[in-house]
Amino acid sequence: MKVESFSLDHTKVRAPFVRKCTTQVGEKGDVVAKYDIRFTQPNKDEMQSDGIHTLEHLLATYLRDDMPNIIDLSPMGCRTGFYMTTWGEVDVKFIIECVEKALKKVLETNEIPAANEVQCGNYKLHSLENAKKYAKNALSQGFTDKFMTE
Repeated sequence: MKVESFSLDHTKVRAPFVRKCTTQVGEKGDVVAKYDIRFTQPNKDEMQSDGIHTLEHLLATYLRDDMPNIIDLSPMGCRTGFYMTTWGEVDVKFIIECVEKALKKVLETNEIPAANEVQCGNYKLHSLENAKKYAKNALSQGFTDKFMTE
């Protein structure tokens, strides 16, 4: 199977953006979609592990307030954003609204959910300060669904 993200020309995208990566239909007709929620410019900037980890906890919590069909939200290995998987397809503009709403909640947050050794596999690796910095930066630039420069 071809890896979709390897076919994206990372030199021609401009973060922050949200894009639909793939949609798959299972044997029984179930639809699963995957989205790229990019915070920082590929190969130019990255989020530090403690901040992206905290942002993962916060977004996984806050996005589900408006999107109960989320299956998973996971940080990208390159630390420039997240992949989100959903039951069914979701309009990218709606995802952008939900992400921006969730990031506004991040800016008001004083406690990281599930940041303890029972609920988290690396509970000491968190930074609310960095998570807020990434949220503020992305909100100031604004997410778009127009991610290609050419």
